[in-house]
Amino acid sequence: MKKGYFGKFGGMFAPETLMPALEEVERAFKAFTNDTSCMQHYASLLKEYNGRPTPLYFASRLTESLGGAKIYLKREDLNHTGAHKITNALGQALLARYMGKTRLIAETGAGQHGVATATAAALLGMECKIYMGTVDIARQRSNVFRMNLLGAKVVPVDSGGKTLKDAVNEAMRDWTKTVRNTHYVFGSALGPYPFPTMVRTFQSIIGKETRQQILEKTGSLPHEVIACVGGGSNAIGIFSAFIEDKDVILTGVEAGGHGIDGKKHAARLCKSKHSRPGILHGSYSYVLQDENGQIADTHSISAGLDYSGIGPEHSYLSGIKRVNYTYATDEEAIRGFTALCELEGIIPALESSHAVAYTLKRSPQLAKNQTIIINLSGRGDKDIFSVADYLGKSI
Repeated sequence: MKKGYFGKFGGMFAPETLMPALEEVERAFKAFTNDTSCMQHYASLLKEYNGRPTPLYFASRLTESLGGAKIYLKREDLNHTGAHKITNALGQALLARYMGKTRLIAETGAGQHGVATATAAALLGMECKIYMGTVDIARQRSNVFRMNLLGAKVVPVDSGGKTLKDAVNEAMRDWTKTVRNTHYVFGSALGPYPFPTMVRTFQSIIGKETRQQILEKTGSLPHEVIACVGGGSNAIGIFSAFIEDKDVILTGVEAGGHGIDGKKHAARLCKSKHSRPGILHGSYSYVLQDENGQIADTHSISAGLDYSGIGPEHSYLSGIKRVNYTYATDEEAIRGFTALCELEGIIPALESSHAVAYTLKRSPQLAKNQTIIINLSGRGDKDIFSVADYLGKSI
């Protein structure tokens, strides 16, 4: 496969001023991952600071209520900072220090990647600036305060749809001007090469842990692994350990918003009439576009899934039909959120609730001796205001 590509998807599409920085990151990443002392330091932080491995939990009451397959939850919500994002942020922050950088920048939608990057910056004594759309700032204000507490500066982005796409735009502009002392910590498995490969590498521990844990618990591989997909880092992280296991069904759940027949959604791989291949933020992948080929604004109740593009490896896996991509609407995600709260005492992130929503429909179709694993990518305390607004409740 051509370097930087997954089939025809991927690549390194960036301004000329950024090409040396991308090449520097590529060289440094290879050296970093081949340096035993660096990787040992990273592994020790994941264990002693972050709290890995995260548990694989049998959701007995959810399973019983649906009457179908046994459901296990990969508890990424139990990571330090409350989501899978910290695993990648710690890796990239250590890489930045390895390269001699003193400053980290990042984009964030749901705020979890911003919190994770701010956390890593505080741990390593680095300056940190986080770009965030004003729509997301309003619905994720608890995470904005957390980032501020950690010493990061949160920069409001008021252009375009005022969400994740626009935050990435501003972060890229910053990096173009500050590459000498700055590393851009991409939060998902997208962007120009080597970022999709790098993020997948750091997040692949999710899949490695899950594979070992399910074999220890059940003696066999799962029937299906389900994860939500925004940019795609939590999904590619858990899928990576099962790609070669053709008997394991892999399902990615996108944000269906108000329904994919209209424009208020973020479903790129579900045969939406507004989705087609294009270049966004440095890579060639499926992108939601308007009739004139302009990048379309999106909608999801979940800030972390509210993005016009998708990681190029997901477009490739969809094309070769190795991963099944579907969607859940806002309404269905709320049902998933509520079900996990009431049946398991777990408040999931609205992103993860999309995967739970699909499972509510999928589990009853399977036999009781079959097994589903949901990647519970984050916790939902950040989302209580959005859920309350949707349900017409006041806090």
